[in-house]
Amino acid sequence: MTATLLDPLESDVEGIAELASESIVILDPAGIIRYWNPAAERLFGWPALAVCGTDGAQLSPAPGDEANAWSQLLQEGAWEGRVRRRTRDGDVRVARVRRHLRYDGAGTLRDVVEYARAEPEAPGWAGAHDRVPDRSMAASWEIDVAPAADILARLAPRAPGADTSERDELLHGLVNAARIVEVNDRTARLVGGNRGRALMAGQSVAAFWPLESRTILANLILEARADREGRSVQRRLASDGILRDPLVTVWRAGDDRPDRLFVAVDGAADDDRSYLYLRASEARYRKLIHYMPVALWQVDASHMGKIYAQLRSRGVTDFAGHLDDHPELVEFAAASVPVTDVNRCAIELVGGASVQDLIRPVGYLFAESPDSLRRVMIGRFSGRKNYSEYMKIRALDGRLLDVRFSVTYPEPLLELDTTIFSLEDVTERLRIETELRQLQADFSHAARISTLGELTSSIAHEVNQPLAAIMTNAETSLRWLARDEPDIGKVAQLTTRIATSARRADDIVRRIRSMAVKQAPEPVPIALNDLVQESLLFVRHEIETRGIRVTTSYARRVPKIVGDRIQLQQVIVNLLINAAQAVEASCEADREIHIATRAGLKGEALFTLRDRGPGIDPDHLGHIFDGFFTTKPQGMGIGLAICRSIVAAHGGGVSASNHPEGGAEFRVRLPPARQAS
Repeated sequence: MTATLLDPLESDVEGIAELASESIVILDPAGIIRYWNPAAERLFGWPALAVCGTDGAQLSPAPGDEANAWSQLLQEGAWEGRVRRRTRDGDVRVARVRRHLRYDGAGTLRDVVEYARAEPEAPGWAGAHDRVPDRSMAASWEIDVAPAADILARLAPRAPGADTSERDELLHGLVNAARIVEVNDRTARLVGGNRGRALMAGQSVAAFWPLESRTILANLILEARADREGRSVQRRLASDGILRDPLVTVWRAGDDRPDRLFVAVDGAADDDRSYLYLRASEARYRKLIHYMPVALWQVDASHMGKIYAQLRSRGVTDFAGHLDDHPELVEFAAASVPVTDVNRCAIELVGGASVQDLIRPVGYLFAESPDSLRRVMIGRFSGRKNYSEYMKIRALDGRLLDVRFSVTYPEPLLELDTTIFSLEDVTERLRIETELRQLQADFSHAARISTLGELTSSIAHEVNQPLAAIMTNAETSLRWLARDEPDIGKVAQLTTRIATSARRADDIVRRIRSMAVKQAPEPVPIALNDLVQESLLFVRHEIETRGIRVTTSYARRVPKIVGDRIQLQQVIVNLLINAAQAVEASCEADREIHIATRAGLKGEALFTLRDRGPGIDPDHLGHIFDGFFTTKPQGMGIGLAICRSIVAAHGGGVSASNHPEGGAEFRVRLPPARQAS
């Protein structure tokens, strides 16, 4: 291994140094430590966070010896010998060291590379370099307690009789207010979830420190700050599921940085599985996600979580209203929340060439549906676990896609701020559903025309009545006007009757036209009782001419429904015509139809129609709603099938049975407006 290969600016080479069993330290020409690998942490007991940027000579208990060694190195270009260094606990470690100078292309001294191994006779260090790195290297933190200045001021030495619960609350507040400056790789692996070291920086220490030991950490922080000589303080904790019997050490960064502290947590990982096993398990998980047949996006919304926490601390509860007042927050999220990973299906869905095409702020997913991002943010703020809706996205190749978008929000203290988006392409499915709805509307329209054909005589009678009244009143008006002294008052009265009859005729024509015209469904709130009464007007003449009695029972508190008025009228008219035809052959006393409305036990609106006819053949009960099934010689078998499809499209159901007292009974169930909407 040569010094030249260990340039920390070259990421691949630095990775090799990270895995080396020999301590490797790089210092600049002034002796300032610039790189300190994990083996150096194990050998000398200092985490890299604490020593990088400091003068290496300060670690020596004999500064004079270190100065002589440094002088010889600069004179000869290399130096080898024994070095003594203080650990963070105050002990002295002895190591066999080799140092070499490195120069840049211009011949200027660039840095000093130091290799070191523990002296074989050094007590307690035999074989230390053979330990598994993940289990022996301390999980190191550099933290800043300046944001907790107010809490530190209140955490003065406790007076006798002080409120313990209040102090515990302040201790928790201290850990929550303290911010992470930097952590090493082991800390990120143990508690960082799916985030790396860079994403942990700036966040609250409490977001990563186990809840049950936060008061212990806070007390160690207080003790370390109070030690004027800068000595470290320690406490051994109970196993927390992360490390087994961890030893926590805290010390001040120095007088020049009074609010900065270092925290080192030593202990074996509290998991009996090997490091290689865990890495293999993670690789299997990533492979599974990569090849899943669902498009997945991994998103890091950690900084938005901080914003939400700040808003809650300021008393914001109506987040939707807050976004109405501050729409720029949605734009900020679109531009700043990064996509950190995607799988193969995601790349294929949007027409990308590689992962890098999709690794950018999430705004491109919501360019066609900006309100969707707003609803996603509201779901996260309100504490939901997941959210789903249909939306449109613009693919990278310009295609406009309909997708079912689902988001799984992070669980607190588990996956931290890793948010998962899944998108399912439903463009083709929605196109087919649209065509099916159009086909259903065409059949429904054809059935209405067929129904109107059966009601020809009723329609003619309904229209003739107001026309005959208009004719009679007009002729009478002319006679009154022909008198020597016209009776203007009488003529005005007759003219009013003419206008009334004309309006009635117009209503009849419009009602018939609405049934005949082909138009898209228009969902509106409807009172079921009014709908039934309007439907009865279509068949009134048919019922009267056949001598059929219709009894009605309208409940007062029937919930409103949401639906297309014309389609629902078609259902009731069709059932009424079938019932009238069923009782037509009965004796006059049995020509009866009973109609009722009421509210169901689950809040739904119910319509029942019972006739006194012969009933339904038991063999036919299971088929009467099937398409093209009919028992009428001239029937087409589409009426009841369309009734069922219309009711199903409105979220309800229709059923038929034989009543115990004779005749058939049809029941229509429709959801109330608040559910249907």
